[in-house]
Amino acid sequence: MTDTKTKQLNRNSRAVTQGDERAPNRAMLRAVGFTDEDFQKPIIGVAHAQSNITPCNNGLGALADHIIDAVRSEGGMPQVFGTITVSDGISMGTEGMKCSLVSREVIADSIETVCRGQSHDGVLVVGGCDKNMPGAMIAMARLDIPAVFVYGGTIKAGHHDGQDLTIVSVFEAVGSYSAGKIDRETFEAIERKACPGNGSCGGMYTANTMSSAFEALGMSLPFSSTMAAEDLEKAESAAASGRALMRLVEDDVRPSRILTKEAFENAITVIMAVGGSTNAVLHLMAIAHAAKVDLSLDDFERIRERTPVFCDLKPSGRYVATDLHRVGGIPRVMKMLLRAGLLHGDCLTVTGRTVAQNLADVPDVPEEGQDVIRPFETPVYEQGHLAVLRGNLAPEGSVAKISGLRSIKITGPARVFDSEEACMDAIMHDRVTAGDVVVIRYEGPRGGPGMREMLSPTSAIIGKGLGDAVGLITDGRFSGGTYGLVVGHVAPEAYVGGPIALVHEGDTITLDAETCELTLHVSEDELAARRAAWTPPAPRYTRGVLSKYAKLVGSAAKGAVTD
Repeated sequence: MTDTKTKQLNRNSRAVTQGDERAPNRAMLRAVGFTDEDFQKPIIGVAHAQSNITPCNNGLGALADHIIDAVRSEGGMPQVFGTITVSDGISMGTEGMKCSLVSREVIADSIETVCRGQSHDGVLVVGGCDKNMPGAMIAMARLDIPAVFVYGGTIKAGHHDGQDLTIVSVFEAVGSYSAGKIDRETFEAIERKACPGNGSCGGMYTANTMSSAFEALGMSLPFSSTMAAEDLEKAESAAASGRALMRLVEDDVRPSRILTKEAFENAITVIMAVGGSTNAVLHLMAIAHAAKVDLSLDDFERIRERTPVFCDLKPSGRYVATDLHRVGGIPRVMKMLLRAGLLHGDCLTVTGRTVAQNLADVPDVPEEGQDVIRPFETPVYEQGHLAVLRGNLAPEGSVAKISGLRSIKITGPARVFDSEEACMDAIMHDRVTAGDVVVIRYEGPRGGPGMREMLSPTSAIIGKGLGDAVGLITDGRFSGGTYGLVVGHVAPEAYVGGPIALVHEGDTITLDAETCELTLHVSEDELAARRAAWTPPAPRYTRGVLSKYAKLVGSAAKGAVTD
């Protein structure tokens, strides 16, 4: 590293040696292992969310150790610190799930706070569970210091009776057992075998969706987003990420040069091609906000219309992320999209090279003898699976996931529930029947608060065999494991007086993903009368983190950001 660059870095660092006023800084750093020579090195934050709260994060500390060694070997001085996680899969269907989206903001704030407070010259974040990733990227965008994200890796599939299992298999087994479709022995076998080790949920659910998006954005190394957590190559990739960060620091390449509008369009395109989670819409909007990039729901719809889904991945498909990795991973998907003219190949990445340069040696057609990645000309679906629906029920927009369905429209009577728990009770006791349109409201960012995921009711509907026969709309979110005739992120949400708050039991609703319509068939005069009579419910929390979050958070249509 040149003397000029070293001086530039040290002007930004609390480890500067010039001036006696810095002596207290040096004294405290000596206590954690700094020597005289180390004060001349760039100081690198290594943040990780190691935790045995969830298998997604159980092992991140070991990856951080590989990164620390790599940073030291490249002339950097690593400072390691932790951040939090909330397991969506464990908290799902409980009051604790309200804290999941909140944790995204806590993670972002914690990383930003430490890196600003310690004047780090670069940061590398290791994350696993769903909100670790967008939280980290929001912080990286705000800080705008050289940065790389390292995904902790995906879990390997469980197996039972010749079938691959994931955590969603367990949620769906609840509905199947309740409907008498499987016996108790099978139900318990699925529960025991679904999660065989460390790593994030195995399908193209939210964690693998976001890791894929970050590779497409250019903020993670190629091939890193679909590696298994427990495989040696994940540790090797983590170390390579540390070395890559040091090159970015030396060349002063910051996230603002990588997180461009074109890079976000690349990420959206990849998410459509692999059949990713609806949560990607919420998280990419929030990251773009932090990066000062103008991204809207209309961008998602525009890209959906031109991008086919050509990867056959769970939840609606057959394969898991490790299967995708085996046949070429996200680089193979990106090269096919680049050949079709659907990617911006000139976008810069953390390798120091462009997207096109990274993909130069990657084949641009699927590997023969497999059907995880379909030929571009014969995709699973001709257009993307994440549709933006609007109408008098969602003036600001809503997001539908329309993969794995025989029909993507329904008109039927509203079955209205003011909480997830009330809806789940009705489903389990067979009070929701074919033709119904379920409405779950007051679960939005402010109303929940925290915008819970509705995986339990949607999985129960699938398990009872009603996936193509029942519609579900909510101002809450869906898990990446959700599929079915479902619409989430309805905005404005019920708590702020959005039209979803005005729906009455038995009203007719049309959910049509072909025309991108979400309509409540009630006259404007009647809606006006209902609006005049409506009053907001009392807040569910009046103190603590959920209360603070509810006061700050904005619309899901803009990423549910708090700043």
